Amino acid sequence: MMKRRTFIQCSLGAAVASPLIAAVRRDKLDAAAGVLANATADGRIHAAALYVRQIDHQFAKSYGAAKSVDDIFLLASISKPISMAALMTLYDQGMLSLDDLVKKFIPEFTADGRGTITVRQLLTHVSGLPDQLPENQTLRKRQAKLSEFVDLAVRTPLLFKPGAKYSYSSMAILLACEVASRISGQSILNFINKTVFPPLGMKHSELGLDRFALNQVMQCQVMNAAPESGAGDATAKEWDWNSLYWRKFGAPWGGVHASAPDVARFFGEFLHPAGKLFKPATARLMLQNHNRAGLTPRGLGFNIGTAAGSPGCSARTFGHTGSTGTLVWADPATDTICVVLTTLPGRAADPHPRKLTSDRVAMAVL
Repeated sequence: MMKRRTFIQCSLGAAVASPLIAAVRRDKLDAAAGVLANATADGRIHAAALYVRQIDHQFAKSYGAAKSVDDIFLLASISKPISMAALMTLYDQGMLSLDDLVKKFIPEFTADGRGTITVRQLLTHVSGLPDQLPENQTLRKRQAKLSEFVDLAVRTPLLFKPGAKYSYSSMAILLACEVASRISGQSILNFINKTVFPPLGMKHSELGLDRFALNQVMQCQVMNAAPESGAGDATAKEWDWNSLYWRKFGAPWGGVHASAPDVARFFGEFLHPAGKLFKPATARLMLQNHNRAGLTPRGLGFNIGTAAGSPGCSARTFGHTGSTGTLVWADPATDTICVVLTTLPGRAADPHPRKLTSDRVAMAVL
């Protein structure tokens, strides 16, 4: 494989054919980087990292408390495509079909219409399962185990008839991972950690927190966070995003820790499938729309289409955001991956610096 080159500041001119194009691109990427630099300098963001890869060129910077681009952030919902990739290794091995009924693997998942829900419906957010459990905050306050979330997700009331509409569902992702756990005979946490990160060389990534210490990962600014994540409540210190409980918990819908380059490594396996996780055809399958006409288009674990990126990104773009203040997209049209990781919750600012940065990156690479 061609050796990757870095076009950070003065080295950019050596990484592209035309010095003029190099200077323009460098200036535009520096402008994108300036958004995060300013936001960390004035204290709005505690820590941030930006990683852009276009073809064989890279732009990587860290800000604030993040002293290296390899520093580790809580990804939140960017965890979902990672978890679903682990599940799809079993599909690739012929151990399940997307149209298998979930009850084939979780026999107790049958009451009140659940018996018709397919694996595909879990992955594309049309199952009728809620995003979070009604008991979510109570469970976290008493530091419940992941197995208790699974037990309640199996029984929680559906919001609508399966397949009738689209409704984003973290609990659907949880049950998809429970399917993988029962097939593989491993815990959800162990299965994902062993299946995804080593083959891709993601050395600064982990679901949960075992190999890394709490002081090795960036702390979230929990003020203005999602209500179920503590939202700055002093009484939530034992279970909020920054608690040792939650960091070790290993929620497959939101508990992956990773560096910006590692996130790019994961998305790179879908931008240019090399068979490191599964057959290239399986990678391409995950980026196709699996929802019927009239429903929000959705890949298997991925957001897809122009809305998955920034203005100017193509209809082939795929990506995801995370409520902890993270964002990633990949656009095959420009062969670009953009990763923006911050500690400022997604709902804490509008427009969020991650979006402003992403928009400028899209402008720079077009």
